[in-house]
Amino acid sequence: MAAQGRTTALERASVAGRVVLAAGGGYGIAALATALLSLALPLARPEAAAAATLSSFVLMPVIAIVVFAMRSLRWAALTLAGTALVLGGGLWLAMRGAP
Repeated sequence: MAAQGRTTALERASVAGRVVLAAGGGYGIAALATALLSLALPLARPEAAAAATLSSFVLMPVIAIVVFAMRSLRWAALTLAGTALVLGGGLWLAMRGAP
């Protein structure tokens, strides 16, 4: 850790990376989850889309909290990438079976 009251360039870059990851990754994960939920929920299409969209308003801040709570930026990025991969795979499977 740097001297009290001073931050290093690496610490600043880490915070900047977390901000970008939280914003971009949170948006991407929320979009994938919304698309998947809108196809997977057993509701009429408009109600499923509305419920899925409302869930994204909860999901995006949770993603931001998780990104800043993770020990390192690398683990946060890997966690979001894995989540996106799982959601993307689920969306792909749901779209194959959608009418």
